[in-house]
Amino acid sequence: MRISDNLILDNEGRTLILRGVNLGGDSKIPFCAPGNEIKPDFLNPRNEVSFVGRPFPLEEAQEHFLRLKKAGMTFLRFLVTWEAIEHEGPGIYDEAYLAYLRKILLAAEENGISVFIDPHQDVWSRWTGGDGAPSWTMEKLGMNLEMTDHCGAAVTKQCYSIHSGKPYRKMIWPSNYDRYAAATMFSLFFAGKTYAANLMIDGENVQDWLQNHYIAAFRHAQRRLKNCAAIAGWGTMNEPHQGYLSYKNLEKTEEVMIPIGPRPSPWQSICAASGFAVKVPVYSTISIGKRISHHEIINPQKISLFKEGFNCPWKQAGVWDIEGGAPKLLKKDHFNSYQGRRPDFADDFLKPFIVKYINTMKEADEHSFFFIEGLANCRKNESHPSWNSADPSNVVNAFHWYDGLSLYTKNFRSWFNVDVDGPKVLLGEKKIKAFYAKCLAQGIGITKEKMRNMPSLLGEFGLAFDTNNRIGFKTGDYSLHEKALSMFYDAVDSNLLHSTIWNYSASNTNKYGDSWNEEDLSIFSEGRERAAKGWKRPYPMATAGKPLFINWNMKRGEFIFRFNADKNIASPCVIFLPAETFGPSPKIEARASTGESLRYDYQYEEQRLFLYNDNYSGEAELKVRLN
Repeated sequence: MRISDNLILDNEGRTLILRGVNLGGDSKIPFCAPGNEIKPDFLNPRNEVSFVGRPFPLEEAQEHFLRLKKAGMTFLRFLVTWEAIEHEGPGIYDEAYLAYLRKILLAAEENGISVFIDPHQDVWSRWTGGDGAPSWTMEKLGMNLEMTDHCGAAVTKQCYSIHSGKPYRKMIWPSNYDRYAAATMFSLFFAGKTYAANLMIDGENVQDWLQNHYIAAFRHAQRRLKNCAAIAGWGTMNEPHQGYLSYKNLEKTEEVMIPIGPRPSPWQSICAASGFAVKVPVYSTISIGKRISHHEIINPQKISLFKEGFNCPWKQAGVWDIEGGAPKLLKKDHFNSYQGRRPDFADDFLKPFIVKYINTMKEADEHSFFFIEGLANCRKNESHPSWNSADPSNVVNAFHWYDGLSLYTKNFRSWFNVDVDGPKVLLGEKKIKAFYAKCLAQGIGITKEKMRNMPSLLGEFGLAFDTNNRIGFKTGDYSLHEKALSMFYDAVDSNLLHSTIWNYSASNTNKYGDSWNEEDLSIFSEGRERAAKGWKRPYPMATAGKPLFINWNMKRGEFIFRFNADKNIASPCVIFLPAETFGPSPKIEARASTGESLRYDYQYEEQRLFLYNDNYSGEAELKVRLN
């Protein structure tokens, strides 16, 4: 594959549309039986950890890859966490896991599947309510991992019920971005040299120490996985976050990741982590976070996150101190100044890391693609790094998008939604489909305006299968889910986007979902595909020219594809047509703009339609209908 302007081309010069899935949601945690993700290794993280078996046991690889290939999912975002590679300690790599990965990727190659490796994280690590970084990244700073929940520095699935006496709340995990542990680690990772200049680990500033170990881990994985032809490229970091960086005033909350539940300000989170009880507002679910329902005390037992001999990095940096036995904020705007101006996280801190990562990885393979991400909200210009001709080539903007209302509430209505940028209520399926398409178009627009019009790929989108009170599990009827996924894919098609849906978890069960933080978005569960009509759709895999229009009308059973044919490309267009949808003899019409028919070859068992230009250049249209 190669990049030409904002297109990805194959060796024949055809325009590709890459479509696949994230493999997989359960790769965020060590291998274990479903429902057993709360293991002793959480409190003893150096022992009993192995990611061998993620995304699935080697003996199951052929079955899963064949299923994905038959579904037209031939380009995968393949999750690998930093912890999986380097969990035992700095510079100690899990060679057994990397050898296992090599065998899995060879099986992918045998099935005609390509991947890009996604260095995955959510809210930093398992010990801060997510996944990604090894435990020792925090322990080196003196953090006691047994105390993150107790002092309010994180909310973890493993300890929430033990600590609070309440069931783990759905979709509470993103609130950890605003809690002390994750916010501090991200701030130090991206900007330790600027905002904690004297904080050293093993003779290096904390920023260099963290980034160098992160990059070295994936560089080592690249060495071990060399010559795996299935690898088309590498990601840089899933959903990076700015932590406290760019905060104007640490006493106030800004850019919260989730609008409901307890919401400590950065200053409150800093105080709680150092052993002070703080009273914080709790925002109501009913009002979608706009109304304080009550207050609660964080860290009433006044437990410090730090072991003896260590203290808060921000106290060391002079952001605050203790006076008269109470904490006192000295620099409320500490993170709001960079080189005499307000910092731009994406360009000042995120981009230098991305460039450093890419340049290091390119030393081994200069032809690899690199899939970069800005902050999670793809629709904000300032969330993405700028890109220019002096920056590395072969780069794709792999932004993410979710329907926030259905994701956070686990409730979907095809006729009702809210545009939070308005804000305004949207009524009617037509308006909501247009809203989805607009959201993705905004992500592409940022790429065009700010990132040299590099190719765009929608790296994550999807729907919770336990939505609407688990109706699909109760009735076996997934038509609601099919409708939602179809609407999402309609937006993808209308923008001619590459995409990898979230997600395919081989271990998913109706009872335990994806085995991570109560999420259940896997399109596969208990040996079966779920809501396949919503995501198993026709699309042009390769176009002998340039795609212009893609539309699949699931209700009418009609697929329309328009493109500008290029007579200089001898190889045919390749269209994926799901066999169970179209059967052995669909109605096919392929015409040039002149009215002449174009030659085609439909291969039912291969689920492919081959459409030939035959020395024709110009606009052409393909229509395929159910017979």
